Amino acid sequence: MQRNVVLITMSFLIDSLFGRLCYYFNKWQTNQAEEEEEEEEVTADHIVSRGGRPRVSSADGVCKCHACYGGPDCSCQSGPECIIDLDHGDPTMYEAYWLVNDASSTTVIPGWQRMSYFAAAAAAPAAHTSSSSRVEQQEQAVAVWFMEHELDVQIRALHAVVGNAITEGRHIVVGTGSTQLYQAALYALSSPEQSKPTSVISAAPYYSSYPVVTDYLRSALFRWAGDATTFKLQQQSSDPNAAEEEEQQQYIELVTSPNNPDGRIQHAVVNGSGPVIHDLAYYWPHYTPITAPADHDLMLFTLSKCTGHAGTRIGWAIVKDAAVAKKMVKFVELNTIGVSQDSQIRATQILKAVIQGCNNYGHQGNRLQPQEADQDSANSNANAAAADPADQMTISQHIQNQNLFHYGHSIMSYRWNRLRAAVGSSSSSSTFSLLDFSPDQCTFFGKKTTPTPAFAWLQCNKEVDCEAFLKARGIISRSGRHFGVGPEFVRLSMLERSHSFELVVQRLASCSSPA
Repeated sequence: MQRNVVLITMSFLIDSLFGRLCYYFNKWQTNQAEEEEEEEEVTADHIVSRGGRPRVSSADGVCKCHACYGGPDCSCQSGPECIIDLDHGDPTMYEAYWLVNDASSTTVIPGWQRMSYFAAAAAAPAAHTSSSSRVEQQEQAVAVWFMEHELDVQIRALHAVVGNAITEGRHIVVGTGSTQLYQAALYALSSPEQSKPTSVISAAPYYSSYPVVTDYLRSALFRWAGDATTFKLQQQSSDPNAAEEEEQQQYIELVTSPNNPDGRIQHAVVNGSGPVIHDLAYYWPHYTPITAPADHDLMLFTLSKCTGHAGTRIGWAIVKDAAVAKKMVKFVELNTIGVSQDSQIRATQILKAVIQGCNNYGHQGNRLQPQEADQDSANSNANAAAADPADQMTISQHIQNQNLFHYGHSIMSYRWNRLRAAVGSSSSSSTFSLLDFSPDQCTFFGKKTTPTPAFAWLQCNKEVDCEAFLKARGIISRSGRHFGVGPEFVRLSMLERSHSFELVVQRLASCSSPA
């Protein structure tokens, strides 16, 4: 009996001790996990600030280093043999902004949601609405069966806040990037009844993807016909006896404004009876002054150049004619059976975050009004600029205040100043030349701003092949030959991460320096 009591007592003590050990061990594990999580957060910030970014999954390493950087924390910069690729307009400069503002832009989609081909449509018209209004609303709702209604709402709200496009009474068609919408527009504007393909033209220098995308499938509906100015001259100099035949020659003109590659504001050249597609991917206040809302029959926009989310692959068209919009919808339906709903939901949340940032600053449903002071007076301009709180903010403050367009404009202004200082004076005796831009009144910022294009259109004054000249110095560019002009021109992206841009500036400066 006594022995049993001793055994029971010992068992109780052992269990108690073991429980105590488990408690302290679990507590130690929890503290250790919290410390590791804190270390990971610090490491992530450290890595991003150096030359890389945290991996989404750390299974293959803690970080992914950017070009020209290496080492465990991406802090080791490569030597002059490192290649910097500025051929593509990859808008990675916006990573810094969204890294800080991730909470407002993050989207979580449960596995059971958005499984249907069909997107979430607008609510049905109220019963008290007139029959004609209900029919009109229903036609508007079914026009784009694969488009999330909330994305349509946010697109219209964004354009209303920025003031760069008319959306009232227009149809919004979503696409997998603006490239798909460009193809859809060609399909919608071409007639299957015509005897020969419609000529597709654009004033040189034109966007380099236009010729390739237009002729990729060798469509019988349309074909690339080159420079719009040359096309117009050919029409004007044609044989008068063949006027009737020339009048029957169909064309579609493409107008990219601001232009890719040179950043200039463009207008239609031919001004004939042919339809015009306006590609307005860069008509945002961080690239050019918003002078008036664009009001054209067919306008293309893309999320990639507005917010930097190129990988989301979302673009939209603003279309005046319902018949054209329906044909574009049909093309997207046949081409990809709609557009990713996951991407649309992400784009919707991103646009909400941008709009909220604008509203926080004072762009509530409308643009900031232009300064009433005399714009021609230097003193008045100086006072107006000093009165604008955004002019007194640093780039990091713009990020913290969720001002995407203010942030973008500040970054682009800084980069263009750095580039011009590196290249030097744009004279025939200098190594390089850049276009000059004049300031204009921006209705969004409420003051005069100078264009800061997404690409630099660089001319080599002493080299025949500018692309080869820069490649030999570790800079990959896109030759002017792809844009319908000579090889003495190249296009350089201004949207890369900061470290790549700074390295390019250093190398261009060394090329411009006298031997």
